[in-house]
Amino acid sequence: MTNLHSSSVVDPQATLGSDIEIGPFCVVGSGVNLGDGCKLHSHVVIEGNTTLGPNCEIYPFASLGHIPQDMKYKGEKSELVIGSNNIIREYVTMNPGTEGGGLVTRVGSDCLIMAQAHVAHDCIIGDHVILANGATLAGHCVVGDNAILGGLSAVHQFVRIGEHAFVGGMSGVENDVIPYGMVIGPRASLKGLNVIGIKRRGFDRTQLKNLRDAYDQLFAAQGTLVERTDAVEQAFPDDEHIGSILEFIRADSSRSLSVPKQETS
Repeated sequence: MTNLHSSSVVDPQATLGSDIEIGPFCVVGSGVNLGDGCKLHSHVVIEGNTTLGPNCEIYPFASLGHIPQDMKYKGEKSELVIGSNNIIREYVTMNPGTEGGGLVTRVGSDCLIMAQAHVAHDCIIGDHVILANGATLAGHCVVGDNAILGGLSAVHQFVRIGEHAFVGGMSGVENDVIPYGMVIGPRASLKGLNVIGIKRRGFDRTQLKNLRDAYDQLFAAQGTLVERTDAVEQAFPDDEHIGSILEFIRADSSRSLSVPKQETS
């Protein structure tokens, strides 16, 4: 059963699950698929080939699925796929993919997308991600599980944000951020590990110590990054969390890696 306010417009070709609530002055387009238990408060617009999983809650003036803000987009059929149990707050915008990025923008489950955040075309966002107020992702960004982006932060196109990473508020992120890392600054640089986030996720002292030791070795002054990465792998061969950092560093990327800023005397 759908609780549909009389002032809202829902295209008859849209696919609606059960127990959906659509409040006043919402617009739902023909290619939209809303999962069971979704709630649209009011003035929400969902267009394009947009799928929302069960139990998503969308707040007023959010705009999901309108065409990408990309001059290369030529009307190709693309998608915006959003997982389950997401909270999407006021004035959030999310765009579908483009031919140059696999034709899909994907958002995971259990995410909190705060007011005025933006997810551009071809972004891939994991589960349990938080985008604080005004956080913006340019096209083709990848954000790992449990990452947090602070308020008014801006992420350059093609940048990867690793799992459990933290981006400080008002930071401009031009380079990839390692898993468990923390970047801060107008042109953000690596400031260490996201210790608070790691502790909140239940990591014990040994796991945290290993991550700190690996971080210190990876970003030491001696040797090349390749040499240091190999040394860390030998020192921690069975640590899955450190392994995810090494895999991230070794992966192909169009962006360079965020590193600690060198102090000048």
